[in-house]
Amino acid sequence: MIEPAVRPGVDLDVEALIRLRRLLTRSAARQICTAPPSGGIPRRRRGRGIETYDVRSWSDGDDIRFLDRNVTARTGAPHVRTFHEERERNVLYLVDLRPSMLFGTRRAFRSVAAAEAIVACAWRTLDAYGRAGLAVATASGPQFLGWAANGGAFASLLDKLAAAHRTALDKIDDPEPPLAEALEEMERAAGAAAMTVATALDAPGECFDAVAGGVARRRNLDVLLIADRFEIAPPPGAYPYRTREGDAGRLRIARAHETRAEDNRATRLRLIGARVLQIDAGLEAAATARALERFDARGF
Repeated sequence: MIEPAVRPGVDLDVEALIRLRRLLTRSAARQICTAPPSGGIPRRRRGRGIETYDVRSWSDGDDIRFLDRNVTARTGAPHVRTFHEERERNVLYLVDLRPSMLFGTRRAFRSVAAAEAIVACAWRTLDAYGRAGLAVATASGPQFLGWAANGGAFASLLDKLAAAHRTALDKIDDPEPPLAEALEEMERAAGAAAMTVATALDAPGECFDAVAGGVARRRNLDVLLIADRFEIAPPPGAYPYRTREGDAGRLRIARAHETRAEDNRATRLRLIGARVLQIDAGLEAAATARALERFDARGF
């Protein structure tokens, strides 16, 4: 069967998602190992670790307990062995592909921007020797795609993600299930892992604050809040519209600064304990990746 051509900004391009890994510089990879990452799980430090980091000559102040007897005997001079600190980084990434996300006025649909941001985060987790899980929220309900501990396994999950997005496009007129349901169900799939969710927070559900607050109390919860440029700063003009309920008309915007209501979504999420990064869906993937690096560096 011949695969349909990828429509930039509308479909997910698996090759482009794989290329996002190249946006990570060596400095960024080092930074993610030493700072709390997006969705990372801070845990109590476990002594000196078990993986050897370095063997070097003895110097004043070194602990005699770390003396490497084999190297000392072989060289005739005292040497000490140092170790990596042990850390666990397991993160489940949830991409919102419900019908409200299949919208965009600039570079890409909000669903595409959400997927790009999540994949960039997941590559960073994998490059820090962690495990990344992938799940989607759709009109048909949440779907868990699987876990990956390396690039090859994750690439196969990207094929599933692209297929889920194609299916979501075919169901753009379906009813919108509450995001809270997907978050609650996917938390069970996460086990002890942290969670990162990319969403515009449309139709969160009446119990969303309770569900998300519970998730944030039990694990680290990061939310990548996706917004289209028209939502952020709509230009003046008259715009025809039609709602999902069938209502239609024209929306007149006189001046952007008068019509833009204060976005309280980020405040709402922070109040329930989530860490939030707002992402403009019109930004190129490289700009989003840089924003994610700064977000990781800030930690909690």
